Amino acid sequence: MSEKYTPAAEEWSREQYPDAATYLRRRAELIAPGLSQGDVVLDLACGDGGLARFLPGLEYVGVDLNEAMVAVARRNGVHAEIADLNEFVPPEPVAATTVFRAIYYARDRSAFFRHVASYTTHKLVFDLNPRQYAVADVVRELRAAGFDAVTLRPFFVPQRVPLPAAALAAARALERSGPLARALLRVRFTYIVVASAPS
Repeated sequence: MSEKYTPAAEEWSREQYPDAATYLRRRAELIAPGLSQGDVVLDLACGDGGLARFLPGLEYVGVDLNEAMVAVARRNGVHAEIADLNEFVPPEPVAATTVFRAIYYARDRSAFFRHVASYTTHKLVFDLNPRQYAVADVVRELRAAGFDAVTLRPFFVPQRVPLPAAALAAARALERSGPLARALLRVRFTYIVVASAPS
């Protein structure tokens, strides 16, 4: 299945994100808190590794099953490896693991969460469409895997539409609007899930 992404590998970030810097920086802002200089971030299904440049001071490792994506990431100076996210095990534990736009590649979600928990010392961060998945089930699976705190953060930065600064500020304010944000999530956008490992 990963081969379908091969033709898009060269222009992945530019084609997927009209404003890649804003979109990927916002992701990074939700990954970095609580991490320290030199901590390793493992990005599963990393694509071309575009996220790496928005995590300064952290050691980024990308993993993707598509060889063309990994080749592009490496040409861009990113440490990337070819592997299936269900099976990859880093040589040493990592501080954070991320999985963006790819949680559906987990063959068995509960088993995948347990697998990630076995090598992640601080947190797992991923995006979740609440119209596609039962959020309560996902939270229960994360806790059963050993993640003792799960935070759901609305993420309203659109992937395919660049926003002017004022609209972007409004979108980010909406993320913090509580009931209004939850109502909007019934029809559009995603959560960023931050699952913390026991300290």
